[in-house]
Amino acid sequence: MKHLLKDPTLWRDGAYIAGEWLAETPHGRYTLRNPVDQMVLAELPRCRETEVRHAIDTAHEAFGPWRRLTAKRRGEVLRRWYELMVENREDIATLITLEEGKPLEEARGEVDYAASFVRWFGEEATRVRGDLIPGVKDTQRIVILREPIGVCAAITPWNFPAAMITRKAAPALAAGCTMVVKPASQTPLTALALAELALRAGVPAGVFSVITGNDTRDIAGELTANPLVRKLTFTGSTEVGRLLLAQAAQTVKKCSMELGGNAPFIVFDDADLDAAADGVMLAKFRNGGQSCIGANRVLVQSGVYDALAERIVERMARLKVGNGLEPGVQVGPLIDDAAVRKSQALVDDALAQGARLLSGGKPHALGGCFFEPTLLADVTHGMRVAREEIFGPVMPLVRFDTDDQAIAMANDSEFGLAAYLFSRDAARIWRNAARIESGMVGINCGLISNEVAPFGGVKQSGLGREGSHLGIDEFLEVKYLCWDGLESV
Repeated sequence: MKHLLKDPTLWRDGAYIAGEWLAETPHGRYTLRNPVDQMVLAELPRCRETEVRHAIDTAHEAFGPWRRLTAKRRGEVLRRWYELMVENREDIATLITLEEGKPLEEARGEVDYAASFVRWFGEEATRVRGDLIPGVKDTQRIVILREPIGVCAAITPWNFPAAMITRKAAPALAAGCTMVVKPASQTPLTALALAELALRAGVPAGVFSVITGNDTRDIAGELTANPLVRKLTFTGSTEVGRLLLAQAAQTVKKCSMELGGNAPFIVFDDADLDAAADGVMLAKFRNGGQSCIGANRVLVQSGVYDALAERIVERMARLKVGNGLEPGVQVGPLIDDAAVRKSQALVDDALAQGARLLSGGKPHALGGCFFEPTLLADVTHGMRVAREEIFGPVMPLVRFDTDDQAIAMANDSEFGLAAYLFSRDAARIWRNAARIESGMVGINCGLISNEVAPFGGVKQSGLGREGSHLGIDEFLEVKYLCWDGLESV
C-alpha cells in the first residue's frame, strides 16, 4: 500500500522515540489491517513499559531546552509543521482512509482540521501572558506567571487519528511542554506520518514521541504511574476515562478528558425541515456515525415527525457505501467486527421493543465491517439505542410533544458532550440552549467542530477544553510571585 503515497517515506512502521525510529522491541510485533478487507497493512513493534519509560525520560530531558526557546521560535516550528501537513495533505488523507476506513474526501477534511490546530496554537504561543496585581502593601507587587506544566502524555482514539493528536500536541508544544503520544493501535500510521513531518519541521528529539503497540494497559499504566508525566490528556470512552483518572490520581496529574457522548438532536415544529434533515445527515453519518459528537438521538416534535422522517429516508437512500478510496463513497466500513455486532444488537433490541425499521437494519451486502445506514422510527427513550453511545450508522427517531419533554429526555443521560437544536424561533433557542446539559450546542447546524471554539463536555463526558484560546491553558501552571521590599511611591 506504500505505493499509494506520493511520498513513500511518510509510510513509517516503527515507533518514534527520542528522535529515532524504533523498528524492533523484545516484545515482538502486531498486525495492522485495513477495515475494508482485512488486508495486512503493516507489522508494527509492540512497545511496553521499558520503551514508554525511555520516551518519558527523553521528554523530561528535552523539556528544559524546549521551554527555554522563545514563544516566537516555538511558534515558527509549529508553523513549519502546519505547512508540511498542508503540503502532504493527500498522503495523510490516504493513510487515514487505509487504516481507519473513512471516505477519502472526508479524510482530506480531517487533515485540514488537524492542521488548523497546529497553525492556531503556533500563533497562540506568543499570546501566553501573566499578570501584575497590586499588592496588599505599598512595598509589594504580586506577579502572576503562566508556565508549561512539563512532560505530557496523550492517549488518542482511532476515529480521528490526525486531529485528535494535533488538538493535544499543538497546544502542549506551543506552551513549552513535551509530549509522548500513544495513538490507537488501529491507526498508528497517521500518527507516525505526523511524527515524520514534525521531525522535518524541526521539532527537537524527545519533544514529540509516538509509541506503537497494542498492549494498551501496560503502556497506559506507565504513562499514568510515572511521576515525570505531569499532564494526561485522553480522548475515548467514559469507561476507560474513569480508569485513567483513577490511575493518574496516584501521582496527582493534571488531566483533561474528552469522553463519550449521547448527543440529542432536537427538531422543533417551527424548524426548517430541509435544513434539519441536511443537518442531521451531517451530524450522524460523518465517519459512518463513529464520532463522539455525532447525533445519537434524534428527538422530533410530533407535528413534524413524519415529514422529517420522509426527508431523512430520501437522503439516506442516496448515500453511497463502499471503500473510502473509491470516488463518491460517503460511508465507509466500521472499524472492526465488534462495531458491526454492536450496531446490530442495538437495532435488534429496538425492534424487539416496538421500533419500526424505515431503512437499513443489517450488515451491508459488501460484507466485512460494512453496515447499512439505518433509520429507526417509534424509538422510545428507554431503548438501548437511545441511551447508549451508538458509534455506528444507526439513527433512532424519538417523538416528543413539548419543549419541556424534549429537554428532560435530552438531559436524562450521564453524558453531556454535544447537543443540536433546530428552530426558527430565537427566543425558543435561547431558552432551551440554556437548559441543555452539554458542553457544546449546535444551533441550526450539524457540524460544530473547529479550532477556534472550545471543545469539551460536562457531566461524564469529560474534563477541560480543547481548541480555542482556552486550549493552551490545559498545559500551563499558574505561579504567583509575592515581591516585597520595593520602595513605596
